[in-house]
Amino acid sequence: MTSSLNRTALVTGASSGIGLAFAKLLAGKGYDLILVARSEDKLRSLKDELIQSYGIQAFVFSHDLTQPNAPQQIFEQIQQNNLVVHTLINNAGFGDYGEFATRDWSRQQSMISLNAMALTHLTHLCLPAMLERNAGGILNVASTAAFQPGPLMSVYFATKAYVLSFTEAIAAEVDGTGINVSVLCPGPTQSNFAQTAAMGKAAEDNPMTDKLPTADKVAAYGYAALQKGQVVAVYGIANQALTFTNRLMPRALIRKGVKQFMSALK
Repeated sequence: MTSSLNRTALVTGASSGIGLAFAKLLAGKGYDLILVARSEDKLRSLKDELIQSYGIQAFVFSHDLTQPNAPQQIFEQIQQNNLVVHTLINNAGFGDYGEFATRDWSRQQSMISLNAMALTHLTHLCLPAMLERNAGGILNVASTAAFQPGPLMSVYFATKAYVLSFTEAIAAEVDGTGINVSVLCPGPTQSNFAQTAAMGKAAEDNPMTDKLPTADKVAAYGYAALQKGQVVAVYGIANQALTFTNRLMPRALIRKGVKQFMSALK
């Protein structure tokens, strides 16, 4: 059964990082939750914690979203449980560091499948019912990487550029329907992203890590942006200045600068 408020949120990548922060934030606001990630044990532990702390309902759907049929399987489970997705948080994603020609192809393919394809498919599955109700929200998590090409993380940056462009287009399509669509673009955040992406120095113990924004702060900013109907939400004044400056700089200079910065992470 759905909550009496008909507020159920689906959160992908809910077992850690920003996804975990979103799950806790939404539970605290009374949302029932559909928790999606690969790690069933982590999700079940999180489910128990959220039910005990907030008295909400939570459902665990353990899936590997790099697999093409995973979004459809999730949607079928939603229907089987008579759930209605009021808010979709497409958070799951990962990166990979190194020159494109040397990277493992299967990992690049999985990155495209997760960062772009799964996000797009889940949006396509959940949006029609929102349009029928004239209510709902979709928040896609991109990155400040979306605003420029990324030598040494070429596929990751490209997938996030796709997420940014796709989200802006969908937001324009549903304008005036009562549905908010936003894209959250955080910069570096306290999480295990750098370790997963094998980002060299950035993945090592670094005293600067503690100065990065927490996943909780980033999630809260993204949720507030979604509620306000802010389509593009770049977290942090420095990141906002950077993305604005990129619009004014020659593309060749941006490519060179990003390559120098990324090379320093080896």
